[in-house]
Amino acid sequence: MIPAAVGAGGLLGLGVFLLVWQLLPATPVAGRALRRLHPEPLTPAYRQPPAWWRQLWRPPHHELALIGRTPQQYAVSVGASALIGMAAPAALASLASAIGWRIPVVIPAAAGIGFAALFAWVAHRDVIDRAARARYEFRRAACSYLDLVSLELAAGHGPVAALERAAAGVDGWVFERLRETLLRAQLQLHQPWDELRELAEAIDVPELGDVGDIVHAAGTDGAIVHDTLLARADSLRDQIRVEALARAKATTTKLDIPGAALLLVLAVFIIYPLLTRVG
Repeated sequence: MIPAAVGAGGLLGLGVFLLVWQLLPATPVAGRALRRLHPEPLTPAYRQPPAWWRQLWRPPHHELALIGRTPQQYAVSVGASALIGMAAPAALASLASAIGWRIPVVIPAAAGIGFAALFAWVAHRDVIDRAARARYEFRRAACSYLDLVSLELAAGHGPVAALERAAAGVDGWVFERLRETLLRAQLQLHQPWDELRELAEAIDVPELGDVGDIVHAAGTDGAIVHDTLLARADSLRDQIRVEALARAKATTTKLDIPGAALLLVLAVFIIYPLLTRVG
């Protein structure tokens, strides 16, 4: 059991090290920042085929782009969680053997595999849940952004200036992301609505792409889009309200199950004494 205890301690220490390393703030990498300002996608001829394990476990690219994490950080997080889950049963078995309990090696090994899969799934679900909350917040902020852009256009500003002025001076991580996108478009001499459309596709928030499409009509065709922006904002608010009501109804339905179980338990406690007296 001593080699098993040493191996379990090593795996646990490695998992703790990876977890602490993941939580510490990383040093900004200049190359990564430059690639964000000047993206140069590889042509299909130079792309390497994905590995077999990437085909089985594909990182959620839209969710990672939304919460600002890279696939490498996602892989490290899932791997560290899996290592911690794998080492936990072995560490518990070592502690049990230290106090005199004999546990077969098969039990912590099988439990380690199960806990590794469970912890990896929990880390994956954490990314999905965080992205879902961020996407909901992004969609709500898109409503405000539509209103602000319509006001800037109504004040006589041009389409590009309206997009930039509407995102300036507003707090929140969503508007910081918008300002970063518009600044990248300005530095690369791209149209801002094209960058907004690419951001909407990357984070899977099509409502943001609608802003770029509507303002694009004003920039190219000279269309008056003030009423269109306000109508799209009202439509998006109605859609968000309907989805919120649907989630509230689903939550209420889930609460009915514990209530029914509680009534069943109370019924058993009431009926059982009566049955025993009759018997």
